Amino acid sequence: MTDFCLKNDRVIYVHTDAAQAIGKIPVNVADLGVDYLTIVGHKFYGPRIGALYVRNLDKGPHSRPLKPVFLGGGQEWGYRSGTENTAMIAGLGKACELVAENILAYQSHMTEIRLFLEESLYQAFGDKVAFNAKSSYSERLPNTCSISIRGEELTGRRVLNQCRKVIAGVGAACHSSAGATNCSAVLLASGVSVEDARNAIRLSVGRQTTRLDITLAVEDLVQAVRALESG
Repeated sequence: MTDFCLKNDRVIYVHTDAAQAIGKIPVNVADLGVDYLTIVGHKFYGPRIGALYVRNLDKGPHSRPLKPVFLGGGQEWGYRSGTENTAMIAGLGKACELVAENILAYQSHMTEIRLFLEESLYQAFGDKVAFNAKSSYSERLPNTCSISIRGEELTGRRVLNQCRKVIAGVGAACHSSAGATNCSAVLLASGVSVEDARNAIRLSVGRQTTRLDITLAVEDLVQAVRALESG
């Protein structure tokens, strides 16, 4: 990778958060050309532990710098003081191994199921459902679908509160403290209207999700909307 340099010869290193990508699409640090890359195990059926990739760590003048956050011990070659969580590290390694061996199959299954989800939602709600930021030129993760069911009373939180089976999100978990009326800044920046952003629901499918699961989920959303519209 060619380093970016400022006028004062300070080097800019590139980090990418790949937490949402691992296990859904192929990820290769060489192709990305990044200096640092973060992964999180629970996003791809592993334990809730993370890992950081560092390009050329401790390999002479081309190594990328890494400073410890916790000081006082020599564990992890001086980069992270504290006893290693061996069981979770092993679990993360196994989860990564499964992804490396099966990523194309995982990606294909989730894409197929998500398409079935979108088709089922359109059949149930017609033009009343908006697929946020979906277009012929947008690249999307195969497991995720952001929708808005249009209606003044159909905010994402209210619809999900009426659901009996569906558990979904209205925003990122790291923004869960945001007010109920706040809209996703990402959706707004993507051209989604304020009304649709307020009604947004993020649905996700997984490796074991079946068409029957999708049918039951859509039926649950339908009954939730009917309950809200009937007062």
